[in-house]
This record gives sequence, structure tokens and C-alpha cells, in this order.
Amino acid sequence: MNKVIASAREAVADIGDGASLAVGGFGLCGIPAVLLEALHQSGVSDLSVVSNNCGTDGHGLGVLLSDGRISRVTASYVGENKEFARQYLGGELEVELIPQGTLSERLRAGGCGIPAFYTPAGVGSQVADGGLPWKYTADGGVEVASPRKEQRAFRGRTYVLEESVTTDFALVRAVRGDRYGNLVFQRSARNFNPLAAMAGKVAVAEVEELVDGALHPDEVHLPGVFVQRVVPLTAGQAADKSIEKATVR
Repeated sequence: MNKVIASAREAVADIGDGASLAVGGFGLCGIPAVLLEALHQSGVSDLSVVSNNCGTDGHGLGVLLSDGRISRVTASYVGENKEFARQYLGGELEVELIPQGTLSERLRAGGCGIPAFYTPAGVGSQVADGGLPWKYTADGGVEVASPRKEQRAFRGRTYVLEESVTTDFALVRAVRGDRYGNLVFQRSARNFNPLAAMAGKVAVAEVEELVDGALHPDEVHLPGVFVQRVVPLTAGQAADKSIEKATVR
């Protein structure tokens, strides 16, 4: 099955207002920048996003956020994004902050068809007991707070029940892919990309290199069964990568 789509704009054309998205990347490393830009140009709004963080001011998901296109974020890190913090504290954005390992497992579990799992992360805190502010009012009150989660003891240790995550769409970036949707990720850009793709009902991958034929099975980081659309990037798009914090010597 040939899953190659000619353009990013065509690949995201059916993502409508109110859709939920799982988005790969960590900070600006491995983000699907071309797909996000195409989504921004489409004018879609009221998005619910699941991602490690929400990009930075002016980059990645931060572009959609600054235009008020995102209504809810599930993440583990506010990141280097002052606008994210401003919208959250100002009551404009609903934010579910969860432990990073729990986020990754919720995405993976969703992709594997596992409805929920127990983890020790968060036991003894508001993550398990509830009361974390998800959304503030404009005057600083709490409009929506996290619920208390089920807890259970196994072999003398307490665990909290976490529900898996699935989304309408997933947007990810890979260094190589084939027309069947098999993907290879570049070093640390592997981060949340495979997990996000697994959780999306329709996963769209932008690839820096579309290989001729099929990837060798031993190379594949994510099998094509999890990917529905592949968008090959131009050389310029593949090379255009932002650095969150440049370190020089």
C-alpha cells in the first residue's frame, strides 16, 4: 500500500476544528514542523493537543498556541514558552500536566489497545489525589481541577490507575521512511515520535528522506501498521531545524 501524500497541506486537510492531536518531539527536537505549519495555514482551531510540551514562542506548536488555536494541552512540561504559561495562568487554556514517564506510557498503551495501567508515579501527590488546577478563571480561581484517581496496592506498594491516550490524529517527524509507512528516527529525535504515532487513529509522518523501495526490517523503529500517511520533505525543509538553546565554545 502506497501511503505517500504529495504535500503537507493535503496530508492535514481533514483535521478539523475540535480535533485531538498527538504530536511528537521534545522541545524543538524532532518536531513535525512542516506539518504543523500546514495545519496553522489551514485555519483549524479548538485543538486538543497531547505532546511532551507545547513548543516554544514562535516555533512548533507555539505558533498554533500564540494564535489561540489550541484549547487544551496534555503535557509533562511547560517548556521555554512564556505564552503557554501566560494562557494557562490567565484562564485561557486548559492544561493537564502529568509525569513524563506516565505520559509516554499513556501514549504507548493507547497504541497497543490497553485501556489503563497502574504506576507508582504520582502516588502521594495531587497527581493521584486530585486537585491539580487544569484550568484557571480569569481572576486566578480554579475552574477545572484534576479528579482523584483509583489507587491499589500490589505486593505492599501503592499504585495509581492511569488511563491510556488515543487521539484523532498524530503528527510526527522521521529521518527516513518508505512508502509503506515504516519509519526510522534520528538519535534523540526518536523521543516521543513513535509513541505519538501509535496513539493517533490517523498518523501522519513527515520524512526527511523517502527511501526507494522498502526499509530493511532490522532498521525499522516504528512499523508502518501505525502510520497512515507519509509526506516526503524537500531538502530545504529537511535542513530547516531550529535550536532551542544554542551552546557554543
